[in-house]
Amino acid sequence: MPDPNLDAFNASPDTEAERALLACCAAPGWAHRVASKRPYASVDELLETAESELNDTDLDAAMAGHPRIGDRSATGASAREQRGVADAGDDVRVALAVGNAAYEERFGHVYLVCASGRSAADLLSTLNARLGNDPATERRVALGELAAINRIRLRNLVGSP
Repeated sequence: MPDPNLDAFNASPDTEAERALLACCAAPGWAHRVASKRPYASVDELLETAESELNDTDLDAAMAGHPRIGDRSATGASAREQRGVADAGDDVRVALAVGNAAYEERFGHVYLVCASGRSAADLLSTLNARLGNDPATERRVALGELAAINRIRLRNLVGSP
């Protein structure tokens, strides 16, 4: 059965497709590679390609475009995905801010986690656990989290549940 949203994405001009992909993930190289492999026969093919095209350089670009977990100035997809933090108590918000600072000091970049559907306490617990990772392990974990974020955002882009 044809998917009109995927068909529209496939048919869009390259610059428009890349712009839409950049709204999902702030990594220009990744957006270019994923857009250049169109047309996609299915949403699953798009998701598989998007994940396989993600690399370490893309992770750096994406992290530079992500707000901190608990940052009240987050907008768009990030704000929706961090909904579980919005109602957190001040104690959890402060702990997240302290944890974010410790994480950035240890790893040199923002704490990147797929926050959709997760509570502030859960995100804080995950942050604290990840502080124990060595840098190489943490980069692999962060890349996996970025892939999860991208899957959600790409499904939203093409209107697929």
